[in-house]
Amino acid sequence: MTMTDPLGDMLTRIRNAQMRSKSKVATPASRLRARVLDVLQEEGYIRGYAQVDYDGGKSELEIELKYYDGQPVIRKLQRVSKPGRRVYSSVRDLPTVMNGLGVAILSTPKGVMSDTKARVENVGGEVLCSVF
Repeated sequence: MTMTDPLGDMLTRIRNAQMRSKSKVATPASRLRARVLDVLQEEGYIRGYAQVDYDGGKSELEIELKYYDGQPVIRKLQRVSKPGRRVYSSVRDLPTVMNGLGVAILSTPKGVMSDTKARVENVGGEVLCSVF
């Protein structure tokens, strides 16, 4: 069975693992997922991730989740642009998440980046997800 929303699947795996207080979670590897995880790591929402290669050409991303005082650092992780409804934003209309405390992750012509970096680079794009 094919997966229609791989990025949404990864975000759901992270949410589910945090509800169960897991330290690590695995998800199938892709370049888009890795770039989103890069942004999450830069912003301090996850400890890190590693790519694990298996026989037959399969590979997974093993994500290390981050907790503070027993609570997950990621309080809200929401998919914005979905396969059925894509959400695009110009640099002037970039969303602010929780009055600037959160981060919106965008896919731009210059790569996947946070909303603050997109404002600095003066570029808009598809709003993939929001994190708080």
